[in-house]
Amino acid sequence: MKGNVRAMKQIATFLTAGVASFGLILSSGASAASPPPQPAVYTGAITGLTPTSVILLGVVNAKAEPANYRFQYGTTKAYGTQTPLQPGGRSSATIHVNQPVGGLTPNTLYHYRIVAYGARGAVIGGDRAFKTPKAPLALSISTSPSPVPFGDTFVLGGTLFGTGHSGRAVVLQSNPFPYVQGFKTLGNPELTSAVGGFSFPIVGMSVNTQFRVITTSAPYISSPVFLQSVAVRVGFHVQRVHRNRPGRYYRMYGTVAPAEVGAQVGFQLLRSGRSSLNVGGTFVHSGSPTVSTFSTIVRVRRPGVYQALVKVSDGAHVSAYSEPIRLG
Repeated sequence: MKGNVRAMKQIATFLTAGVASFGLILSSGASAASPPPQPAVYTGAITGLTPTSVILLGVVNAKAEPANYRFQYGTTKAYGTQTPLQPGGRSSATIHVNQPVGGLTPNTLYHYRIVAYGARGAVIGGDRAFKTPKAPLALSISTSPSPVPFGDTFVLGGTLFGTGHSGRAVVLQSNPFPYVQGFKTLGNPELTSAVGGFSFPIVGMSVNTQFRVITTSAPYISSPVFLQSVAVRVGFHVQRVHRNRPGRYYRMYGTVAPAEVGAQVGFQLLRSGRSSLNVGGTFVHSGSPTVSTFSTIVRVRRPGVYQALVKVSDGAHVSAYSEPIRLG
């Protein structure tokens, strides 16, 4: 019995010593495995600044461990927007990085910083700031319809772009054919809308005219010159004639405004998916001071949709088609 007790005490002593030795080994191994170093970052300056874009610069040192980085930016130090994650390598050398950013608002203060990500989490660079410059003012214009039929009204619209584009006074100027009298203001000024929009209705267009829009106060800017064409107005009619002769004969006649004496008139059969087929023609004859006429007899060999084309080359107007007419 005493022998058994002595043996059990020896086993217990051995186990205790073994556990202690094992713990010593574990402790020694843990102290040998130091944690990986975190990357180092520095928020750099900026370059390529425009009213709506910038290139952010920074410095990353991965400390020979895998690392990634991105930039955070926004109108406050809460940032709110970040660039896509980019690889920072795993070199022990310092590298210079950059990231282009667009969609910025002109004349606005922005904060930004660089953030690197290593095995133990994020390392944040210092906060820096920049202010986007004002967007320069610029004018664009367009019209509807174009060309406009003789005597009709059309609307010239456009937009003033840039910083301070709303509530600005702009005026419309015109220079009619033959474009030698120079631009003169037409009507009263208008104020641009909250988004910089404006529109000017022009009543009773009579000749091809150059238009432009300008601001009435500094900075003084002008839109590109827009040429609004005026198409002659063509009235077209048909009347069946020569019923006692074989075939179908029609008197094709009409009016042209303004008077375009001598202009060529062509009659065309419209064909789906193919070019029009010329079936005859004539010339514009005299009429009133404002309206001229044309008339001729044409043999129609097939039913279909017909129209008249009046060709002008006086520089004051452009050619135009009539409304189509169906002949059975």
